[in-house]
Amino acid sequence: MSETNELRLIPIAGLPEVRPGDDIAALLAHTGLLVDGDVVVVTQKIVSKAEGRLVELDHDDRVARTRLVESESALILRRRGDLVISQTHSGFVCANAGVDLSNVESGWAALLPVDPDRSARRIRDALLHRDGIDVGVVISDTFGRPWRKGLVDVAIGCAGVAGVLDLRGTADSLGRELAVTEVAIADEIAAAAELVMGKASGIPAAIVRGVPTDWLRPGSVRDELIRDPHDDLFR
Repeated sequence: MSETNELRLIPIAGLPEVRPGDDIAALLAHTGLLVDGDVVVVTQKIVSKAEGRLVELDHDDRVARTRLVESESALILRRRGDLVISQTHSGFVCANAGVDLSNVESGWAALLPVDPDRSARRIRDALLHRDGIDVGVVISDTFGRPWRKGLVDVAIGCAGVAGVLDLRGTADSLGRELAVTEVAIADEIAAAAELVMGKASGIPAAIVRGVPTDWLRPGSVRDELIRDPHDDLFR
């Protein structure tokens, strides 16, 4: 890893309410805040809204909610009351298949994008080829974690920025060779951005500025960050 300079976290406030069919790249470009080399983090919620991944759901109908979660799951791993831990069709292991009732209008639920990496590429490509802005894009969502309490934002899709930075074979500060160290760069960027977006502030995007240039490459969450089931000690 190259030496990291100071990073800036810049919330993108004032974006309009996103609706199905909206062009997220155009909304971001219109702010005039993005510069080449930035990484822009956008929440899953606005990507799902723009892509029409919304379904009608009575929030009080537990049976309908369970059926929706099951339809979004490729594999059910655990159940406890209304909580389901499942593997989604995109390969994520998370609560309730990512079906989200927060920050959507009553009577609706937001589903995860069908292919979050592809969603990130579309935003990046539009910013690059239409608006001439060369940035990395991370799509973030809130996940729980094994071993630890609390929630944290992680990357569910990325483009133009590394998913994982593989430091195996490099030396630590004492000159010893690192044998197993792989840094989840996209997750760390997503978590950092959430600090200025918040959960209830209505800010669905943020810029992480100053990332080292060697972090900026095609990137993929699905290919780099999802653990193979054979290596998953929790299965």
